[in-house]
Amino acid sequence: MCTLMAQDKYILTKMHIASLQPATYIEAENMAISKHPNGEFISPKTNKEFRVEDYPSFIPFIYAKKLTSHPYIFAPVCHADHWWLWVIDTRKRRFHILDPLHKKAPSEERKQLNKFTGYVISRIRAYVGGEPLKKGEKEKEIKASYVKISGQKLTYDCTIYVMKWLELIEPENIKKGKYEWDNWKQDEVDHYRVEYASRILFSEMSKERDEAIRASNAIRLSKHPPYY
Repeated sequence: MCTLMAQDKYILTKMHIASLQPATYIEAENMAISKHPNGEFISPKTNKEFRVEDYPSFIPFIYAKKLTSHPYIFAPVCHADHWWLWVIDTRKRRFHILDPLHKKAPSEERKQLNKFTGYVISRIRAYVGGEPLKKGEKEKEIKASYVKISGQKLTYDCTIYVMKWLELIEPENIKKGKYEWDNWKQDEVDHYRVEYASRILFSEMSKERDEAIRASNAIRLSKHPPYY
């Protein structure tokens, strides 16, 4: 669909979006994982802990009022070509993971990455004036339970499931680690893929992207000044 190489407000994650075709993946460089690739609390690249202030291009996209006042936080996570969803009950301090492919963490590395994800969400919430999800060193020990939920049938549908869950999931109904519902048939999943592709192509952000690309092309194609 696009390769966006622009500055300021257009950089939320560095993406190369090929398409929403089956078996075609979205390659993304996430905000914190880029410097903490295995969920290390001390970055092997910078030798520093995660700080929101170190990611100034992301700060304008933080909705402070919603993040501090809403009873639930939904946080999609992408790592190693796979997407899953965090659901956080901020009042009861309960943490859940909805994964279209896994019913538990598939590895020790994923467990560590999930701990780091909880820590990042807590730090962002504290940065905008809200209460951290845990206090002190416990903030680095946030554990989320996997919810038993029907998920993807094919290896490349995780993104579609996460996007649709964001629309439909009622977090207050997540009880005892399971969510009862009738899973979609594959033709329904394929329909959602087409639906999301249309939304992305014709969204206001896409129009702004096109304007940025045209402006960039105009600068690049302008006549070079003569050499003296």
